Amino acid sequence: MIELLDEAGEELKRADHLVYVSLKYTRTGDVLLNCLSRMMDCYDLLIEALLEYAKDTQDLERVPKSPLERGNLVKQLYPHQEVQDNIDLYFLLRKIFRAPHQREQEYRRHVAIVTAIDGREEVVNINIITQYLEFQKAFYGFVVNMLKAHAKKKHVEENGWEY
Repeated sequence: MIELLDEAGEELKRADHLVYVSLKYTRTGDVLLNCLSRMMDCYDLLIEALLEYAKDTQDLERVPKSPLERGNLVKQLYPHQEVQDNIDLYFLLRKIFRAPHQREQEYRRHVAIVTAIDGREEVVNINIITQYLEFQKAFYGFVVNMLKAHAKKKHVEENGWEY
């Protein structure tokens, strides 16, 4: 579980670098898509950590394989508003990433990816991706705080020493 949280943190660092450094200088749709991909990878790892926690604490027997089922299971297991909102964002990011999109104003400040999701236009630009990233960072901190004590206890039980 600690490894999953560490990997999620690394993906979050990569996404942060893409938003605050790479995107600032390149301003291309490819960097926006790469950032979306990193953010989705981070969510995948956080969801997996939450499911591992549920296996240990709530006697969860079967973990689904598909990301959609995993996300829905996490929403069922954890009624916290932070979890609900972030899983919804994860689903939105997946839809945006997979949908056919159009790039606008590449190499300019207002670079954007525009796509149609569920009958409405979704725009991802520098400001929006920054908000999504900050929202995800807060969720990462929430998950780490929630799982930290349990992960430490489990590590001591498995290895016989504290880290």
